Amino acid sequence: MKSTNSIRYWAEDDRPREKLINRGAQTLSNSELLAILIRNGTPEQSALELAKEILKLSNDNLNELGKQALTTFMQIKGIGKAKAVTISAALELGRRRQGGELLQRPVLNTSKQIGEYLRSRLRDLHCEVFAVIFLNQANIAIHFEVVSEGGITGTVADPRVILKKALEKNAVGLILAHNHPSGNLSPSKADEWLTHKIREAAKFLEIRVLDHIIVSDAGYFSFADEGMFG
Repeated sequence: MKSTNSIRYWAEDDRPREKLINRGAQTLSNSELLAILIRNGTPEQSALELAKEILKLSNDNLNELGKQALTTFMQIKGIGKAKAVTISAALELGRRRQGGELLQRPVLNTSKQIGEYLRSRLRDLHCEVFAVIFLNQANIAIHFEVVSEGGITGTVADPRVILKKALEKNAVGLILAHNHPSGNLSPSKADEWLTHKIREAAKFLEIRVLDHIIVSDAGYFSFADEGMFG
C-alpha cells in the first residue's frame, strides 16, 4: 500500500517544487525550501515534515542552523549522510553568497565592509581559524584563504606560510583575520604578539599588513580602528 504521506500525492499547488516553478522561490517557506533539498520523506513523515524537524534544531533560525554539524542533522530519523551533506552544502552556499560581494567590490575601504564579509565566512565555525585577505597595489582583494585551523580555544598561524602565499599571489597588502568561537572579541596577548610578528616579517618583503580583524557572533574587532597599528 502506497503512503499518502508522500508529497507527490499532494495537490500540485501545495508541492514545494511545483510551487517554486509556478510562483518563484521567494514564495516558499524555509521548511518548503529544505523539503526540496531533502527530496524524499519516510513512510512516517513527508519531506516537508522532516524539514520542519530540522528547523527545530535551531528554533527556526537559519543562522543557527548553519552552525550545525552533519551528525546533528543525521540524528533525525530519515536524514542520512547524503541528505545531511546536501543541506550542509546549501547552507554553505548561502553563507558564501552573503559574503561574496567583498571580492566583487573594486577597493576595500572600510573595516566595517571587511568585517561583515569575514563574519559571514568565519562566525559559524566551531573551531578557531586564521585567515588572510590578499590585496594588490590598489587594495583590490585578489584572494581569500584560511591558512590554519586550531581548536576551540586557539590557532597558530605561521608567518612563513602567509608570506609565501602572498608572494605566489603577487600581493602587496594583507588583512589578517581570525574568529573567536567563544564570542569574546577582545584580542589576547598572543593575538597581539602574532600580529606584530607577521607585520615585522612582512616589512622585509615590502608587504603591508593593513589590519587584523577578529570576528564572532557579537560583531568584529579591528586592530587598526583601535589604534593598535600605530
